[in-house]
Amino acid sequence: MSWLIIVNFLFVILFLLLLWVPMKRALHMFQQNRYERERYSAWLINNVKTQYKQNYIPFVLLIAIIIAGFFMEIGIYRIVMALIIVLWFIYLIVKELNQEYIKPLVFTDRVKRQLAVMTILYLIMMIAMMQFRFEWESVMLFMCTYGVWFMVFVMDFITRPIEETVKKKFLNDAKHRLEGFNNMIKIGITGSYGKTSSKNILQAILSEKFYSLMTPASFNTPMGITRTIREHLKPIHEVFICEMGADHVGDIKELCDFVHPSIGLVTSIGPQHLNTFGSLENIIKEKMTMIESLPQDGVGIINKDNEYIRNYKINNTCKLISYGITQSDVDYHATNIVYSPKGSTFVVVSKDGEHEFETRLLGEHNIANICAAIAIARELKVEWKELQQAVKKVQYVEHRLELKKINGYTFIDNAFNSNPVGSAMSLEVMKMMPNRRFIITPGMIDLGVQQDEINKEFGRKMKDKVDEVILVGVQQTKPIVEGLQEVEFDSTHVHVCKTVKEAFALVYTLATPTDTILLENDLPDAFNN
Repeated sequence: MSWLIIVNFLFVILFLLLLWVPMKRALHMFQQNRYERERYSAWLINNVKTQYKQNYIPFVLLIAIIIAGFFMEIGIYRIVMALIIVLWFIYLIVKELNQEYIKPLVFTDRVKRQLAVMTILYLIMMIAMMQFRFEWESVMLFMCTYGVWFMVFVMDFITRPIEETVKKKFLNDAKHRLEGFNNMIKIGITGSYGKTSSKNILQAILSEKFYSLMTPASFNTPMGITRTIREHLKPIHEVFICEMGADHVGDIKELCDFVHPSIGLVTSIGPQHLNTFGSLENIIKEKMTMIESLPQDGVGIINKDNEYIRNYKINNTCKLISYGITQSDVDYHATNIVYSPKGSTFVVVSKDGEHEFETRLLGEHNIANICAAIAIARELKVEWKELQQAVKKVQYVEHRLELKKINGYTFIDNAFNSNPVGSAMSLEVMKMMPNRRFIITPGMIDLGVQQDEINKEFGRKMKDKVDEVILVGVQQTKPIVEGLQEVEFDSTHVHVCKTVKEAFALVYTLATPTDTILLENDLPDAFNN
């Protein structure tokens, strides 16, 4: 009896070691799906076929081991199982160490709690199984390899109340702090595309005159904004620029009730996050909630180039200011745009006359974002000469049509700004670049039933704008290949790679330092296939 207890104890230790890699992987994907059960469920369903193919041999071996357990002598069976577990653990560790993630797992306090709960759940399961007279080790091996993906749901059910309590505590604290800044100007920015770029540009311009704070990176959720307020907001700040993201109906209203902006900007509206919004109509209504939530003495800034914004009937009597490029009947109209490898020049026409600007930024949408920032700055009494100087100094927004040198090669990095509108503008910029033009892309995601058609159209638009196409992900990029074929793009200049690393290795063998390489989108590991 004592011998059996010792053996079982050793098996428990082996299984806990074995669990580390699959648990880390499962929680990694859960994190990349924003800890949302629905989003993770959809991802899991879409990846079952891929995961099954990748684990076909282990699956067959596991079934064989479970069946063998009913015929093999118990002593021999346990020795074989111990050997298999050790070898399987070594294999998983080696595989994990050699795995290069685009976005590694961030070991936040939340993830640590999740790891602890999942470990306890498996420990309880192992102890319970020991009470039955069958070869529980084979079942646990199966659960460690495949069941871990579904154990995430059990873990989330247990930890969700804890996380909601923690979230509520931090949110209330942040709201209390923000309420203490009575005279601070609060600016909310939302849109399907262009939020982060507009925020960074506005911050660069306003910080020339004001002590201004913006939410960093893509901190556009309640917890992201909460962290910004708790960690960075100081009494010296005069302006708070808050990016507000949404992928569910009601998100913008929640954020506006949290921050209470007096100035609101809607950059654009389009078919993004259709999987969670359900319809384009819901997206339009959600984004325009930014303007409709403003106080009567507030100011709404709207992009009239966007047809959905232009045709929307706003239910608010606050002051509205419009901007645009293709639409000239606006308060701030950007025109005479000229691009070069050094940047862009343009003219802004307003009631105050015409004013020339130059910037190192590329792309029509960046000019539109600058125009929006100018409109807000003028409302805050910033002079035109100050604006011209500030716009000239605006730095590239990281990973958003950012012109850079990597290993001596010229790249236009648009990794974080890929959407139907942004990708089309990126190609227009590439059209004007000298020598050979390359694009590296995995395509676009989160576009619901329209995703394949939008990616196919993306492929069609590459004709005459790029010379070499390097696609990342065999399955993900099939619609792009179809689009390229429809416009008779030379197939000898279309390359499909399995990983980003493989794509970079290829482009370095094909390109020269005088060529231009566009990086269009950077999908998380969960969506690259």
